[in-house]
Amino acid sequence: MSKKSTRQAYGEALVELGKINKNIVVLDADLSKSTKTDLFKKAFPERHINVGIAEGDLIGTAAGLVTCGRIAFASTFAMFAAGRAFEQIRNTVAYPKLNVKIAPTHAGISVGEDGGSHQSIEDIALMRAIPGMVVLSPCDAVETKKMVFAAAEYEGPVYLRLGRLDVETILDEEYNFQIGIANTLREGKDVSIVSTGLLTQEAMKAAEELAKENISVRVINVGTIKPLDGETILKAAKETKFIVTAEEHSVIGGLGSAVSEFLSEVYPTKVKKLGVYDKFGQSGKGAELLEKYDLTAAKLISIIKENL
Repeated sequence: MSKKSTRQAYGEALVELGKINKNIVVLDADLSKSTKTDLFKKAFPERHINVGIAEGDLIGTAAGLVTCGRIAFASTFAMFAAGRAFEQIRNTVAYPKLNVKIAPTHAGISVGEDGGSHQSIEDIALMRAIPGMVVLSPCDAVETKKMVFAAAEYEGPVYLRLGRLDVETILDEEYNFQIGIANTLREGKDVSIVSTGLLTQEAMKAAEELAKENISVRVINVGTIKPLDGETILKAAKETKFIVTAEEHSVIGGLGSAVSEFLSEVYPTKVKKLGVYDKFGQSGKGAELLEKYDLTAAKLISIIKENL
């Protein structure tokens, strides 16, 4: 399988989008080479703004531009967007329901060597809590591109979570992404893995290995964490024995929490969570950190066997 980072796919998608929509503007906080918005800058220098190392200004300027009819994509690292600029996102973008797309890169512990201070494992929880905020998390380059176009068409605030690490491309170009709809990538009757981001690749690997032992695993890729696709989650809860959620994020407030909160009210079901358990990240190579924090197919297999 080919590999590409979701941040690279994001930069490429912005260029494609910019060619067909003259209202697209892209803003960055002095990290355009890392966020890959430099690709858009090269293609459309008059529609790219570097606000400098000032994340509050990044969001405030994006908000101002959309009041003039633009569609603004604002990018920096996830730690700085969801963390440092939280107040501006809440009060300047979400409160007035402005058409700003916050699209940070370098989310999760796979950021690697930048260490725990820069590895955002709380951003989904923060963005989920904001009223009216759509939260997207692509699993690969194909889904990223489709999310960028869907976000541009959606009227309102969107948080699009992107990563640094090159990840396997597992979806084909025929993949149909719609905001609010989860996609079942593999059918199964014993257990369901509900995954997002690069853990979807691990979910597919786990399902393939378990099939060799006659354990049937359903894999559901949740590209939209908010609004959650309750219909697909409920169907999985009713048709399989239990659910395992998988995400490169804290188990507090992320996908696992969203699934548990939903099912507890409509169809109480056993939910096991794979994610980061109340710890900070640390410096190391991205792939090695995923192993260290057990964000792997092997851990998914272990959880499923222990609970069947």
